[in-house]
Amino acid sequence: MSLDPASAPADVIIVGSGAAGGIAAYSLTKAGLRCLMLEAGRDYDPQQEVNMLAPESDAPLRGSATPDKPFGYFDATVDGGWEVDGEPYTSTKGSGFRWWRPRMLGGRTNHWGRHVPRWGAYDFKPFSRDGLGVDWPIGYDDVAPFYDRVEKMIGVNGGPIGLENHPDSPADCLMPPPAPRVPELLLKATAESMGIPVRAAHTAVLTRDMPDAVAPRSACFNATPCTRGCTIGAMFQTTTSFLPMAKATGRLTVVTDAMVSRVLTNQAGRATGVEYVDRKTGVRHQVSARAVVLAGGTGETTRLLLNSGEAGRGLANSSGELGRNLTDSTGASFSAFIPGLADRPRYNEDGIGGQHVYIPFWLYEKQKRGELDFARGYHFEVWGRFGVPSANVLPRAWGADLKKAVRSASGATIGLSLRGEMIPNKDTYCEIDPGVRDRFGIPVLRFAFRFSRQEVNQVAHGRRIAHALFERMNGRILDDPSLPPEKIMAAGGEIIHELGTARMGADARTSVVDSYGRAWDVDNLVLMDGAIFASGAHKNPTLTILALALRASERLAARFKSGAFA
Repeated sequence: MSLDPASAPADVIIVGSGAAGGIAAYSLTKAGLRCLMLEAGRDYDPQQEVNMLAPESDAPLRGSATPDKPFGYFDATVDGGWEVDGEPYTSTKGSGFRWWRPRMLGGRTNHWGRHVPRWGAYDFKPFSRDGLGVDWPIGYDDVAPFYDRVEKMIGVNGGPIGLENHPDSPADCLMPPPAPRVPELLLKATAESMGIPVRAAHTAVLTRDMPDAVAPRSACFNATPCTRGCTIGAMFQTTTSFLPMAKATGRLTVVTDAMVSRVLTNQAGRATGVEYVDRKTGVRHQVSARAVVLAGGTGETTRLLLNSGEAGRGLANSSGELGRNLTDSTGASFSAFIPGLADRPRYNEDGIGGQHVYIPFWLYEKQKRGELDFARGYHFEVWGRFGVPSANVLPRAWGADLKKAVRSASGATIGLSLRGEMIPNKDTYCEIDPGVRDRFGIPVLRFAFRFSRQEVNQVAHGRRIAHALFERMNGRILDDPSLPPEKIMAAGGEIIHELGTARMGADARTSVVDSYGRAWDVDNLVLMDGAIFASGAHKNPTLTILALALRASERLAARFKSGAFA
């Protein structure tokens, strides 16, 4: 072993540079702590690497997806995806879990959906409501002040929701939302005529400038796909915000291509640092600090802990809950061709990347009365705008007739993507595969995954609602209604919202960390990513990851100030 000569003395080691790692670095360095950030992926600078304006026709294969670029040639994710060369994972027979891993500075914040709804009171206390899963040791009121601050810090546009379990943000927290597109207006009118609410989506894209001396960010100019990354910083990603801000303090050192293999501990059971492998050279290094923060993502944090500490049991696992309680969002997509939108006049309705409106879950009272056959909610994310229509809405034609058909059909398809809550179950977890190692010699994760009847019934209900909306618009439904719901559900991991494998709780016997992410068994080890979630609401998790990481970082800084790590 050798000490990495590039590392500086550190108070805190931060593993991971995405949402949690980025805000932890920002908060801790602002508090005066010296931080060493270890990122498994390569260095990445969107201002140098992102091609925002090139047409897909300029790319190989016209920008279509490939195994190493599953979301297309120009997608911001580099050196990563569901498959990473030389870094396998395995699944138990029939589970089919897919694990998304970006290998780049900034992690998933370079490519993500940017939909950032707040969780509500029910989302933190699900067991109290329906007797399933567990309650969090904290509630909405504990997290709300951090939601307020994070929304201002990252830049979120949106409007009031005004619905049960969908808390509104204070007026000064949000930027103005973009106007709905014509297909979204039609959907809104149709849905509201059926008693289904449609609201402005809360999205982490700037609609006005955000000045800063170190990392100024500009309002979206409504012209390019956000998934390519953003050279002007309109879309929140840590590489154009928290990381340069933290570096400007002079207290952050970043080492990329650093694959952390285990947490190091002393005889007293405290974390002393970590060991990592240089992904370019294969050389192992050990670095030390007074506290360790794990923020590499749910799966990586769990793998790291399972590969640390006592062989066969892992580190911080006296409860036996490490790797258990894995969840992902349910997912299914529905679409229809709407004849009333065909042949409409062409104009610019691009707007910000992604949806301008969405359908929040609205059936909590029916659920409470037992009128639904599933216990947790879902929402619909909306898509529909001018663009090249899919082949299944076009006639068999060529030449001038094909061009005419494309122009006619462009902008006439509306899609609804369902995202729902999964309840933890005993058959869904991850563990170390005893027989497989990656190219660095690190044991890999093995996943077991299944959805329960709760999730299957939820998706079936969502499909009925989506199709009823399309029928009210006189649309031609494009997905196959005869397929059973199990066949239309995204596989585990495909929605990239995996959570819960080192959950927080109020009792060390049934949880891995406390309400601030501090490991019960290792006093100076703090987890800050999705692994600590006690449940996974139907609402996308990134805003809550950021809020909890800010809360945990400030608690960690206060403990340093009090002399806890002297």
